[in-house]
Amino acid sequence: MKNILDLAERLYRLKRNQKLPLYKRFLFKDLLNSKAKITGLYGSRGVGKTTLLLQVLKELDYEEKLYISCDHPIFYEVSLFDFVDNYSKYGGEVIVIDEIHKIKDFQQQIKLIYDFLDIKLFFSGSSAVEITNADFSRRYSMYYLPILSLREYLEMSQNIQLNSYSLDKILNSHTKIADEIIDELPNKKILRFFKEFIDVGVYPFYFEDETKYTDKIQQNINTILYTDLVNVVSISGDKIESLKKLLLNICTSNPLELSIEKLAKLTGITKPTLYKYIEYLSRAELLHHIIYEAKRFKNMQKPDKLYLNNTNLFNALCLNKNMGTIRETLFVSMLYKQHIINYTSKGDFLVDEKYIFEIGGKNKSFRQIKDLPNSFVVSDDMEIGFGNKVPLWLFGFLY
Repeated sequence: MKNILDLAERLYRLKRNQKLPLYKRFLFKDLLNSKAKITGLYGSRGVGKTTLLLQVLKELDYEEKLYISCDHPIFYEVSLFDFVDNYSKYGGEVIVIDEIHKIKDFQQQIKLIYDFLDIKLFFSGSSAVEITNADFSRRYSMYYLPILSLREYLEMSQNIQLNSYSLDKILNSHTKIADEIIDELPNKKILRFFKEFIDVGVYPFYFEDETKYTDKIQQNINTILYTDLVNVVSISGDKIESLKKLLLNICTSNPLELSIEKLAKLTGITKPTLYKYIEYLSRAELLHHIIYEAKRFKNMQKPDKLYLNNTNLFNALCLNKNMGTIRETLFVSMLYKQHIINYTSKGDFLVDEKYIFEIGGKNKSFRQIKDLPNSFVVSDDMEIGFGNKVPLWLFGFLY
């Protein structure tokens, strides 16, 4: 074990010598100030979990620190508990464990560390893995890292600082907020930046090599399908092509054009299996699964709405894109983790069982939602809204 510890220390020194981005994502202070013995960070591939944990580790005021990644071969046959136990015996005070889902029995290993070892631990894991169950939430401090928001994209690309706002604050003061944000921009052209964000802005690795961005997204998709899902939920390799066909159909169709029955025929997957696949792809953050609001309470023959996880996936999966679908995808991607989203017969979305939203272009009217309380039109191609008409881009400032 001492040889493995020495190798891990050497790998950490190499990692530590790599230059980290100056920009720190919005969870940085929460993680840095976490008082929990064990703190977990989860999210999809490419959102910057490793970078964020390395930034936190660098700032932590401890003498003996270590970073390991469980996708390294040295950890394939080693008990994680035994490794951390030995590191602690040699004076280790804090350890970051990246890609913890690569360890098959990681839940049990983390529990043993929590119960028996006196060490501060951070770990990261894929959203494809069930690491947010009740037991994890009770024992450990868990944080979710989503894709970049428009606010973060602007901060990174323009080297400025901007505030985030709650949904209630945006709906009640959107004209004032929009004015303040636009005044902070170097050229005051929010719609230009918003268009960029829709195409390329949701993963931090865009800023590493802009020319290879779409290629990297395609690699991420393949890794999720052929590695994460195959290993985590034991999907056989021959079923992966069916999942890719499912993603392609969602990419090229309007959300309500695809009933489960139609999708099953198009992909050659039985309905029960299709529901399981949709759950897997949602957990892996390639899809959003939105149900009709009344289906929460009773069985109804209403189709579900399926969206790609974010707007940048369109360029990696298909050429024919529907602007209406892009707009709805953007809206859902910015709200889904902090809010409850259903679709409804009047308007496009019911959020938190309170607000009704109709999504469209700048000329979208209130005709479909007139006289409905707490209803809003969300308009693309609009810098500043008025009344209950809110610019779509503002929902990129929720975090």
